[in-house]
Amino acid sequence: MEPRSGDPISAAVEVLGDRWSLLVLRDVIFGDRRYFRALLTGSIEGIASNILADRLKRLLDAGLLTRGTAARGQRARFSLTEAGIRTVPILCALGDWGLDWRSAAVELQSRQQVMRDGGSAFIEQLMDELRVRHLDAPARPHDGPGAFERLAASPPASDATPP
Repeated sequence: MEPRSGDPISAAVEVLGDRWSLLVLRDVIFGDRRYFRALLTGSIEGIASNILADRLKRLLDAGLLTRGTAARGQRARFSLTEAGIRTVPILCALGDWGLDWRSAAVELQSRQQVMRDGGSAFIEQLMDELRVRHLDAPARPHDGPGAFERLAASPPASDATPP
């Protein structure tokens, strides 16, 4: 894919700038949905199968995802590449902006709040755990619960103490 200009923001927007690509990445990253059917049925926004197929192809072509080889009768599994993992801070920044400036369902805000509260150290730990899951990297030792463990244990926002 040839960028329209040499501007880095424009080049990034060409890959990530449509609504569905970011949501597909969100579901692969945070929902651990790595198969077409799981991505299709797990999308709370209700993505159509033709749109999902197109966005997966775009993300594959852009080098953010890889597609595992599937034997006959088996489903192919999608995995994040390092470039895909490096979108986590972008998704977190977008989520923080959404918390501050857009209305959102209260029950869906807790994950974002955990990431915001954890700061850059949490984001780095999350990316390390994604490298283990998607790139078969060795796990790095850390103190306390892991990032995904903390996300799973976060209370629904309606139970959280207001700031």
